[in-house]
Amino acid sequence: MKQKLSSAEIITMYNQFIANTYDTLPVNLTRGKGIYVYDAEGNQYLDFWAAYSALNLGHGHPQILDTAKRHLDSGALLTRACYNDQLALLGKELTTLTGLDMMLPKNSGVEAFEAAVKTARMYAYRKKEMKRNTAEIIVCTDNFHGRTLAAISCSSEPQYRDDFGPHTPGFKLIPYNDPHALENAINKNTIAFLVEPVQGEGGIIVPSNDYLKTIREICDRENILLLLDEIQTGLGRTGGLFCFKEAGIIPDILIVGKSLGGGIVPISAIVGSRKILQYYKPGDDGSTFGGYSFACAVARKALKIVQKQEIPKRAHELGIYAIEQLRQIKSPYIKVIRGKGLMIGIELKPEAGGARRFCEALLKEGVICKEAHHHVLRLSPPLIISKEQLSTGLEKIEKVLTT
Repeated sequence: MKQKLSSAEIITMYNQFIANTYDTLPVNLTRGKGIYVYDAEGNQYLDFWAAYSALNLGHGHPQILDTAKRHLDSGALLTRACYNDQLALLGKELTTLTGLDMMLPKNSGVEAFEAAVKTARMYAYRKKEMKRNTAEIIVCTDNFHGRTLAAISCSSEPQYRDDFGPHTPGFKLIPYNDPHALENAINKNTIAFLVEPVQGEGGIIVPSNDYLKTIREICDRENILLLLDEIQTGLGRTGGLFCFKEAGIIPDILIVGKSLGGGIVPISAIVGSRKILQYYKPGDDGSTFGGYSFACAVARKALKIVQKQEIPKRAHELGIYAIEQLRQIKSPYIKVIRGKGLMIGIELKPEAGGARRFCEALLKEGVICKEAHHHVLRLSPPLIISKEQLSTGLEKIEKVLTT
């Protein structure tokens, strides 16, 4: 009988054969259930990370797994080359949920970002008859839209950019949460403003309450598109179904992903108005697995659970509680606590020596979380977490920040 590899052996193998693109936490996770994950030795960890909000519904949600198993048993793993009922139904349900008209399915968040950029450019050239190859999209400093060449080309982070040029042209950077900067940056070549309602990788940066409404008004006045990246913030994470709904606006193009896959399958999409997406024709875009029936069936179930179990309301209430508890911590390291719903950042003072060491200390306490922008401890547990479980994690956080 073959002996099971230890965590130490797996980590050694991983470091030998896997390209070193992540500052990986020193733990070998083998399974998850609900809000917990387990390593090869059976140790349990409270997940306060949720894979960058991809696991809003936790690990192995029973209804999600049941849907997946039933669809796998059907053998109907259809691609976009044929019609399939699951994609059609997901399109209807997602557009109804968002108040938009049409969707374009993809696999990963950054693929949906790319699709949004392509769609905005296509609309400018085909509808507005702008001169080709002149279109510009305004983006914000400290954004994070992914790691493709186009995504890093609109980033302000040197590490993402410096050794990967030449970069994709057509992006202009402005400060985040600054409507005046947006107004001043718009020119005759501007076609769109692309922005995150809350910056995640940028350090959990929450803009002013009227920011989304104000930029919507500016985009309308200047006749440019508003593209919202809600890959991390959408489907309940920030205490509402989507940030744009809380703000009382509608984007021209919405980018969704991560938790859309119910924590078990990659799926993403852009959802937009018909006046824009109607300009696509066969051959303009495509994806072998984008919108395949298995992923769509899982996504449909995830959407139903989010609504039926009132996941956004839960995130809103627990988020208020968590932020209140965190602000009571007496630690010499904490600079500021900020967040929206269960998307929370603890920004540390420089003398704290960065957030990474606290992530590793929390690992020893049985809590998984990650750092953002070096000095921010990022908290984003699954939205199904109970108040008692949340309190346990917060107590561990207080412990490592005060010892």
